[in-house]
Amino acid sequence: MSAIPATGREWHLVARPEGWPKPEDFALREVPVAEPGPGQVLVRNLYMSVDPYMRGRMNDVKSYVPPFKLDQPMEGGAVGKVIASNADGLAVGDHVLHFSGWREYAVVDGKRAVKADPQVAPLTAYLGVLGMTGLTAYSGLLEVASFKEGDAVFVSGAAGAVGSEVGQIAKLKGASRVIGSAGSDEKVRLLLDEYGFDAAFNYKNGPVAEQLKEAAPDGIDVYFDNVGGDHLEAALSSLKVHGRITVCGMIAQYNVTEPPAAPRNLALIIGKRLRMQGMLVNDHNHLQPQFFEEVGAWVREGKLHYRETVVKGVDNAVDAFLGMLRGENIGKMIVAFED
Repeated sequence: MSAIPATGREWHLVARPEGWPKPEDFALREVPVAEPGPGQVLVRNLYMSVDPYMRGRMNDVKSYVPPFKLDQPMEGGAVGKVIASNADGLAVGDHVLHFSGWREYAVVDGKRAVKADPQVAPLTAYLGVLGMTGLTAYSGLLEVASFKEGDAVFVSGAAGAVGSEVGQIAKLKGASRVIGSAGSDEKVRLLLDEYGFDAAFNYKNGPVAEQLKEAAPDGIDVYFDNVGGDHLEAALSSLKVHGRITVCGMIAQYNVTEPPAAPRNLALIIGKRLRMQGMLVNDHNHLQPQFFEEVGAWVREGKLHYRETVVKGVDNAVDAFLGMLRGENIGKMIVAFED
């Protein structure tokens, strides 16, 4: 058992953001480090994830997951090293994936900690390509959207951690055409040159509907929505009869205070007999073994590529979160804690 430090730092939400979150809505506080109780482990976090869904948990509204409590540590995916253990099957020195991020030290229920083997994949991969974001892409495309070989697929937010994996899985599974949208010319090049998308466009360069029609003149069968708004409106216009939409996120609307202008063409769902379904990754945990086996093999064989944007220092975690909301990351946004 390693020496347990007296104190550690953790991020608290101190005010409910209105519109875009501000740095003063958060506070980094030093608190005592507790010893693990029966069945628990104490983890020194090495990496934590910042994700779009965390913005919703900052609002005091009833949702599929409770809001963050004010003046309490926030939560999120993290990977760390066990430094004290009272849990069977977990030893000091083991690396574990858990949900008590936003802090340097976390007491975690042993049953809620999953071993992460750095010999199988880099530890950061367990927060992205082989973690919750990866399973979101895999299940959202294959199960929710009922993807089948030959489908043409459009992905918004395609250079992000989820979107980039959706497009590559679609290609590996035999899509006829994969189109992605992103927010910069650099990201568009990444989609085409590294991730193997057939077409991609910068949504800031012109109307999304026009750029999508040019990129997919024959229409699309599947739309994987990470953005909402004008992207959803454009997809509704381009979808073929019996097309499917997976609504994973609507990041364009997370920080707005007025109702969105688009989509204005929802009536197309009727005539085209479209299926539009929201998704939460926790509904698809039964796919985890299949996902880990198939996607893990693609990663090891170099068939599926991924990028990470790593921000160093627990004190920069809020900056990383805000940067992710602004689209400053390429691939998964991760915070690395200093050793």
